Amino acid sequence: MTAAIVGIGSALPERAVPNSHFAAIGSSDEWIVKRTGIRQRHFLPEDGHLADLALAASRTALAQAGRTAREVGHVVVATTTPDRTTPGLAVEVAARLGADRAAAFDLHAACAGFVYALDHAVALIESGRAGTVLVCGAEALTRITDHEDRSTAVLLGDGAGAVVVADVDAGPSVGPAFRLGSDGDLIPLLYADRYDRKLRMDGPEIFVQAVERMSEAARDVLARRELTTEDVDLFVAHQANARIVRAVGKELGVPPERLYLNVDRVANTSSASIPLALHQAWREGRLGPTGLLGVAAFGAGVTWGAGVIGWSLPDASPEHPEIPEHPELPEHPELPEHPEGP
Repeated sequence: MTAAIVGIGSALPERAVPNSHFAAIGSSDEWIVKRTGIRQRHFLPEDGHLADLALAASRTALAQAGRTAREVGHVVVATTTPDRTTPGLAVEVAARLGADRAAAFDLHAACAGFVYALDHAVALIESGRAGTVLVCGAEALTRITDHEDRSTAVLLGDGAGAVVVADVDAGPSVGPAFRLGSDGDLIPLLYADRYDRKLRMDGPEIFVQAVERMSEAARDVLARRELTTEDVDLFVAHQANARIVRAVGKELGVPPERLYLNVDRVANTSSASIPLALHQAWREGRLGPTGLLGVAAFGAGVTWGAGVIGWSLPDASPEHPEIPEHPELPEHPELPEHPEGP
């Protein structure tokens, strides 16, 4: 038996924002598409709750996996933009799911957060400390966006994605492997401080660092498992920018047909980007019943990581109909004092 992804879910805010929205700050659709590949993104309302998106994505993932909330041993939510300063999203998601036996905590590793959380889930299962782990990436980046800064405002969107990781006895024979890294000396390249509370980025240097670090980590993981990119059925890098994703794919020699991109539809959703892409890939029939997934991410900190992990999923067939992108969200409980966020 080995740890694998057995369920995927996602949720996006209803409001889709086209590139024309940014004409007021001097950006055109042509400029944005050429530089980033992004055509639209989704915005959570100012009075919206990120926990609602995280919960909807998590419920979909559990339903696809055929697992109940009471089977979940740990709920890990990767996020930099929770609804409250404390407690985090995970405890609310666990409670509203009915995962009353689960430990729950938030993980903050910026855009690399989902890969960090996935590594943690695998470690829990391989150590025997959990049999089923729910991993969710959820972000409301519009909360920390400078909407007058055209170099960053056009890049960011909101959303949530989740996966269920569990012991399986059928799937790829290759066990999961991850490599994570960080370099605090590079904090000035991408950060939001406690006073300004807006993301600031050195775009050109971030591009160089992201391609180099993700490629290096992915090569290391493949070498440790004695794999090549030919052994990986689908490769999903953090959807920060289409040019970055394609550059990483080129560095690794991943054929275009096995390099997944959905940044055009959702923009950069930080820790939510990989699970959002995975769920979209499943809906498009890009994920068969079993396969080997490659992931890589890079974010503020700077943090980065890469990994390989198998999946065991139902077919996206009439028996498993396409899940709507905007599922009806459950009613959010009353929040004390600070509904607008941290």
